[in-house]
Amino acid sequence: MMSARILRRSEKNTIMAILITVVFCLSTLTTAFAIDPINKTSDSVAIKGYDPVAYFTDRKPVKGSRDFEYVWMGAKWRFSTAGHKDLFIKDPDKYAPKYGGYCAYAVSQGTTADIDPDAWNIVDGRLYLNLSKRIKDKWSKDIPGYIKKADESWPKILKK
Repeated sequence: MMSARILRRSEKNTIMAILITVVFCLSTLTTAFAIDPINKTSDSVAIKGYDPVAYFTDRKPVKGSRDFEYVWMGAKWRFSTAGHKDLFIKDPDKYAPKYGGYCAYAVSQGTTADIDPDAWNIVDGRLYLNLSKRIKDKWSKDIPGYIKKADESWPKILKK
């Protein structure tokens, strides 16, 4: 009788330990799949290695160099010149693309997508990237409307 009670108590403790372990594992799994605030490659390079400052100064996408790399928000940002790197360091929010470098149109739709560095716009002094030139064309039909939707969606996307 006494050994049966001890066994039941031991079984309850084991079951409780298993449940706690499962809950802990599930909570860390959710964190592992949370969206990264910066769209980056598997080797942590932002916007596929393109120089974010060049969109403003050269008015075109320019591939950055490992020689001019700066880590910001957990991503490696590459620049085509030391001057561009310095400008970014002084004011990264001015030059970094909106929505962490994810496709602006996708964010307006409540999700994320990768980008094509050649599908871009600067609107009101901010860089917006899109998945493709076809999506950029769609985005261009109502930029203010899509920006409004994306601005509303972005905080919710980051919390997913």
